Amino acid sequence: MAIPPLLRLWHLGRQRYEPVLKLQESLVSKLDSVGQNQTDSVDNILLTVEHEPVYTTGIRTLNYGPDEAKRLSALGADFVRTKRGGLITFHGPGQLVVYPIMNLRQFVPQSSARKALLGMKWYIHELEQVVIDTCAHYDLAAGRSPHTGVWIGEKKICAMGVRNSGFITSHGIALNCETDLMWFDHIVPCGIPDKGVTSLSVELQRPVTISEVAPIVIKCFQDRFDCQIAWASPETAPYF
Repeated sequence: MAIPPLLRLWHLGRQRYEPVLKLQESLVSKLDSVGQNQTDSVDNILLTVEHEPVYTTGIRTLNYGPDEAKRLSALGADFVRTKRGGLITFHGPGQLVVYPIMNLRQFVPQSSARKALLGMKWYIHELEQVVIDTCAHYDLAAGRSPHTGVWIGEKKICAMGVRNSGFITSHGIALNCETDLMWFDHIVPCGIPDKGVTSLSVELQRPVTISEVAPIVIKCFQDRFDCQIAWASPETAPYF
C-alpha cells in the first residue's frame, strides 16, 4: 500500500495579504526548483491564515483600475492584484483562508496525473468538496453552481481562486466563518452581480469562529486528498 503524501500545516494567524503572497511565491519556487517528480526533499505545505481587510483581483479582472483601487483602499482595506484565477473578492477578519502549496502530481488520480488540465479540474472539484463536507458537518446543504466556489442556495459561502505553475498549486479557498459581509457590498464579488454572500455564522445564527472551523476543514482536506497533515511551525518563513 502506498504511503499517503504529506503536507506540513502552517497556521499563520492574522496577517496582511502581501507578505503571505510573497511566502506562497517562495514556497512555490522551492517546490518547482527540485523538479516535478523529485519533491521528497521539499515539503508540500498547507497554509491557513486570517487576513487583515484586503480586496484582491485575479487574472480575469478588467474593470478595477486605479480609481477603483483608490476607492476601495479608502474603506480601510488593502488592494492587491494577483495572478490567481477568478475575479475580485474580499478577505478579512473572520474568514478562514487556506492556501495549499503542493505538487499536484503527488495527489491527483493516475488518470489525471498526465494532463495538467484534467488535474486542475479534479483539484478544484476536490477543494469545493472539502468545503461542502465542512458545511455538512454543521448540517448545512452546501453545493456547487455553474460558478466556482461553494454555495448555500443563491449565496456564496466560500470563494475560490487558484494558480497552477508546472503542477505546483498556490492560492486557494476563503470560507466565511464570522466575516463582516458588509465589505462585499462595495464590489461585485467574483464578478457575479445577481448573487449574494453568506457565512457560517449567518446560516447557523450563532458566532462560528475560525478556531472552531479550522480543524474541521483540515480533517475534510485530509480525507478528500487522501493525505497526511502534520502540524509544523513556520519558523523558516522569511516574511514574518
